[in-house]
Amino acid sequence: MESLSQLLRSLPESEWRRKAEAKIQGVMEDPLILKFRQKYPFIDDHAVKINMNKLYQYVTEYKVCSDCPGLERCPNDMTGHYTMLTAEAVSGFTYIHEEKVACKKFSAKQLQDAISSRIRTFHVDPRMISRNYSFEDILETDLVRAKAVMQINDYVNLTIEEGLQNKGLYLSGPFGTGKTFLMCYMLYQLAKVGMTGAIVYMPDFAEDLKGMFQEPQKLKETIDLLKETDLLVFDDIGAENLNPWLRDHVIGAILNYRMNRKPTFFTSNYEMTGLEKHFGFTNKDGDEEFKGQRIMDRIRPFVDVVSVNGANKRGLA
Repeated sequence: MESLSQLLRSLPESEWRRKAEAKIQGVMEDPLILKFRQKYPFIDDHAVKINMNKLYQYVTEYKVCSDCPGLERCPNDMTGHYTMLTAEAVSGFTYIHEEKVACKKFSAKQLQDAISSRIRTFHVDPRMISRNYSFEDILETDLVRAKAVMQINDYVNLTIEEGLQNKGLYLSGPFGTGKTFLMCYMLYQLAKVGMTGAIVYMPDFAEDLKGMFQEPQKLKETIDLLKETDLLVFDDIGAENLNPWLRDHVIGAILNYRMNRKPTFFTSNYEMTGLEKHFGFTNKDGDEEFKGQRIMDRIRPFVDVVSVNGANKRGLA
């Protein structure tokens, strides 16, 4: 934003003097400056004139913020900040101090960025994490799933009060009832209090892992991240194209590490028995009932089941 002195210097000399006097008079008579001088009655006209740039900036930015064009188009010297003035009288001299203060929109964006940085998404739209819905809003959206919403909200409150729980949640139910949405709500609420999280859409993630065979370091870093994050959500588990390596060396290894350490969460169209059958069969090795049971031994004791019913919300805002 151009300062008053820069603006006036760009004008022809005769016009400069006329414009300068008009600008100075305009600033001195501005209601904001009059209010400022009422607050600090020791400010005289001389102090106003020698601090004219600060006062002009103060008035100009106040007007910009009063009709805010949005954070992305903020014209102030520091994006998302405005000038605040204070004054003091010391040994007969008047000093006017300026401070840049973050606006509400900038502070909200900082908070949102901090929350988003704590949550990793794998093939889940990051915008699902960035929406700060209230418990009441979610509850009223579909009263059929009210019990599930209350269970998840109780879990969030308990975790905020006591810290990470030993058990996670297993959300099962028909297509489109909002299981992923509810897990994103949980991650957002717990990220606000400093917890880290990851949500993995299993069908696409399973395909990604195949491509990581050629990048062993990236594969290791990805698996380590899922092992160590505070909250891990396997989204739509049971819909992935299963193979023995994915089941035993990825899912199994992650679950084995997290047992009794950190909670793991699942969304699925399968109930527990159906998921066990899914894990007990692969196209490569056929029926492996024992291996399906072994995976479920790392899931069943470490989750509480939440049945999510209601209308299919896919395609709705």
